[in-house]
Amino acid sequence: MKIERKQITIRELVNGYQEKGQNGIEGVVAYGGKLDVRPAYQREYIYSGKDRDEVIRSVMKGFPVNVMYWSKADGEHYELMDGQQRTISICRYAAESERTFSVDYRYFFNLEQDEQSAMFDYVLDIYVCDGTPSEVLAWFRVINIAGVRLSEQELRNTAYTGTWLSDAKVHLSKPNCAAQNMARDYMNGSPIRQEYLETAIQWIAARDGLNTIEEYMALHQNDENANQIWMYFKRVIDWAQAVFPVKRKEMKGVEWGHLYNRYKDAELDPDKLEQRIAPLMRDDDITNKKGIYDYVLTGVEKNLSIRVFTENQKRETYERQGGICVKCKKHFDLQEMEADHIKPWSKGGKTISENCQMLCLDCNRRKSDV
Repeated sequence: MKIERKQITIRELVNGYQEKGQNGIEGVVAYGGKLDVRPAYQREYIYSGKDRDEVIRSVMKGFPVNVMYWSKADGEHYELMDGQQRTISICRYAAESERTFSVDYRYFFNLEQDEQSAMFDYVLDIYVCDGTPSEVLAWFRVINIAGVRLSEQELRNTAYTGTWLSDAKVHLSKPNCAAQNMARDYMNGSPIRQEYLETAIQWIAARDGLNTIEEYMALHQNDENANQIWMYFKRVIDWAQAVFPVKRKEMKGVEWGHLYNRYKDAELDPDKLEQRIAPLMRDDDITNKKGIYDYVLTGVEKNLSIRVFTENQKRETYERQGGICVKCKKHFDLQEMEADHIKPWSKGGKTISENCQMLCLDCNRRKSDV
């Protein structure tokens, strides 16, 4: 792999800058069209307004903005490896086609002529990597250790670039993408940090009997498009909306794909499910309200994280029993006993002192929910 230093001015960088489609959904180019600012392995633009403005202030003051890294593509074309956030910030401020924000209440066109010239003449330091695709991607992972860390899915994207990934990102990873507009009430995370894509792959990989996200991405890397996962994702969300039509904040982040994989063919009555969900939402003993959606389908109580007895409640009950296990009638130290619901939670018992009994470890393990 060969690495060379290159210096260009901001005037050269912003020449021909273009964000194709809304927010660059179809690609971003600069440097006279010779620089691909957002190749497939790159994340979306994630800078906050504060970070963006600090880049511009640094340039205006002549301060360095850190080295950027490009990789050599074909001919005189390049791909941007590191520095996308800074590059887009600069271009959106200074490129003739953009100039979309102000810094300290001044747009680029508000600057004095000498200030504009100074900004255009600002020199950027670039290191250009010329190597095989695998060498380029390996270097990309290394140089992105610093700064805003790549998420696990962003790192996976570097290893499985191709037609499938590019199409999947259009549906699941762009700002205001179709997936976000459809599923914002059901999903946690941010599309542009690849969390929608990561979740969708987890779900469909489980459906296909695969153990990891990497397995699915490896199998489909060279697919012509991502129609399979996109259609699957839409079916999952449509199913969740139909089965659980009453929207609540607790819906966000439920593993809808796993529930869909298991129950998509079951005959479920939304009204009857809601009649069970509403009182469970009001139950103070349930500390994980999100788990209610799983519970009403699977009956697995552990997903609810039922509130446990406090240390004071355990001590109070232990003293009341005189340290005697109510099952085997033997005496134990407090640390040798566990608190148990006299009337199980599933049968209406509450986590209150009056419903607490202390059992020895062995008796509690053997006690059934009766």
